[in-house]
Amino acid sequence: MRFSVRFLGCKVSQADALVIRDALTKAGHFEVSPDDAEVHVVNTCALTREAEKKSRKQAHRAARNGRTFVTGCAVNLNRGQFAHDDLQTVPGSVDRVAEEIVEALGGQGVGACADDQAPPVAGRTRAFLKVQNGCDARCAFCIIPTTRGEAESRPMERVLDDGRRRLSEGHPELVLTGINIGTYRDPAGGGDLAALVSAAAGLPGLVRLRISSIEPGSVDDALLEVMAATPGVAPHLHIPLQSGDARVLTAMRRGYTPGDYLDACARARRAVPGLNITTDVIVGFPGETDGAFANTVAVIEEAGISRVHVFPYSPRPGTDAATLPDEVDGATRRERATTLRALSERRAFDHRDGRLGTEDVVLIERRHDDGSRSGLGADYVRFTLPPGREGPGETVAVRATGHAGDHLFGEPPA
Repeated sequence: MRFSVRFLGCKVSQADALVIRDALTKAGHFEVSPDDAEVHVVNTCALTREAEKKSRKQAHRAARNGRTFVTGCAVNLNRGQFAHDDLQTVPGSVDRVAEEIVEALGGQGVGACADDQAPPVAGRTRAFLKVQNGCDARCAFCIIPTTRGEAESRPMERVLDDGRRRLSEGHPELVLTGINIGTYRDPAGGGDLAALVSAAAGLPGLVRLRISSIEPGSVDDALLEVMAATPGVAPHLHIPLQSGDARVLTAMRRGYTPGDYLDACARARRAVPGLNITTDVIVGFPGETDGAFANTVAVIEEAGISRVHVFPYSPRPGTDAATLPDEVDGATRRERATTLRALSERRAFDHRDGRLGTEDVVLIERRHDDGSRSGLGADYVRFTLPPGREGPGETVAVRATGHAGDHLFGEPPA
């Protein structure tokens, strides 16, 4: 049977989509584009109300073209919002979801194992490895503990097995991801995230290893030492800030101060040469004054953040923040979001400008119609390269010669 798997939301959602894809492929079905599929799986997101809206739209669109299973965070949060004759909702953990979908399709697919119908690689040089799920932090604005439950780490050997499989499929770059990745502890041996990074970086065939979003308090010396000493570990960290104001952070129940955040960034930069730091910020959280917003801008500048993912606050029913007073009006939220996005563009420009004349190794992702190629450098900055023999999945040494838009131009080193 021909199937497609689509995901919305975070890198964990993408990792879960790959688990479902693997289960269907193993059962004998084969993956095709959504336009050619008989069966569709939509892995949804519930991070914001807008994400739920997009999830519903994607599910109904898929249902017009074949049998559709809907799973993921939005289903776990409110299964009823997908009540529709043409949709089959499958809540629960991804392993259970994958098993239930395979069972519903009757196991072995028809004609799926022919050589000319082999399941294709997912079309990316990167693959995401989920190392843990759930979160115990209970931030005031976050619904994820409700949709994903308590923090639970996967056995290190299972993570490494997944890595070996992704590498064998043709993904030379692996990204370790999770809901709260810094809480990782191997249930079997007790190894922490630093130990997992060290082990994963040694997998045969790996070109590059990245660490996904990590909380400020988890940026510890052991992890930084491994990043600095281990070839192939990318010099990039995404450390969510959410707010640079102490009172707002307390209301959010984030568990750190602006000073703590700045200290984590400074220690990371001292330990890892050429480190690039990106972040998330929520604007317009209840009680955020003009002064509080100004404090956020100041922390972003002082921390040397190169890119900000901006999220205008929207209340989520079932979270403590939804009942807080001093709501920030929509116009102010939009204005602050616009200001931060402009700041992010300036910070990204400055980061690229500072890279001019430096050398890097680019992992090529695409070859374009004009022969040019594009891919990411070690620190997560995108490069455009002239025509050359190296193609997707291969690396090429470059020197940054210019930049435009959101990318650097790279040429062979002199």
